[in-house]
Amino acid sequence: NELTSGKPDLKEGLYFGEELPLDDPRVRSGMPLHGANLFPDIRGFKQVILDYLKGMKHLGQAIMRGVALSLLLPENHFEDSIMSDPLILFRIFNYPAKSNSQKPGVQWGVGEHTDYGVLTILKQDSVGGLQVLTNDNWIDAPYYENSFVCNIGDMLDKMTRGYYKSTPHRVLSNTDQSRLSFPFFFDPNFGATPGQIDLSHLGQHHIQVHDRWDNANIQDYSGTYGSYLLNKIGKVFPLLRDNLN
Repeated sequence: NELTSGKPDLKEGLYFGEELPLDDPRVRSGMPLHGANLFPDIRGFKQVILDYLKGMKHLGQAIMRGVALSLLLPENHFEDSIMSDPLILFRIFNYPAKSNSQKPGVQWGVGEHTDYGVLTILKQDSVGGLQVLTNDNWIDAPYYENSFVCNIGDMLDKMTRGYYKSTPHRVLSNTDQSRLSFPFFFDPNFGATPGQIDLSHLGQHHIQVHDRWDNANIQDYSGTYGSYLLNKIGKVFPLLRDNLN
């Protein structure tokens, strides 16, 4: 029941966020996407996930310090502002092997899309299938041992006025092997309002509005990240949206 551009994805997954106690103010207020996780009953699984989230959160801040320096900003520009209390989401995806019952032709595990937040730090296996749009060409994002793939999200695109562009990508599921994928989403605080950064010190720089599969202009968005995220989730999970309403 997960959709991309209105079409069902060919994947299954587990979804996790930061583990918060019941007495956390955000949980008590009913803030969406904040609370305790539902962990499967597998010995040691919960602790492995929580340790991974902690390590990836540190990695996300380290990458953002590099991004800040690349923009000639103070090293802790993001960590001291919009990413001081980041919203983190982690997903474990399985893209099943192509079966004889599926329709002939190309099968997409996930269709073309961009991620919503600031960074996606992805650990993938060696099966392959991830593709990235660069200029007007789709290219494979091959597996490299002991490495991550890092996608730029919509909010970093917005904050840098297109200097860093959100990365269109998709997953081809056309092999007789299943594929495992572990994306970690490192995003702004739920209540933060991502604004455009003054980049005049970089010299000539224009907002670069690029065509998107959804015909949206990310530069026009002016609300909180939480509102942006919930709107996107409502399109991806219409049944969840209807239940919440």
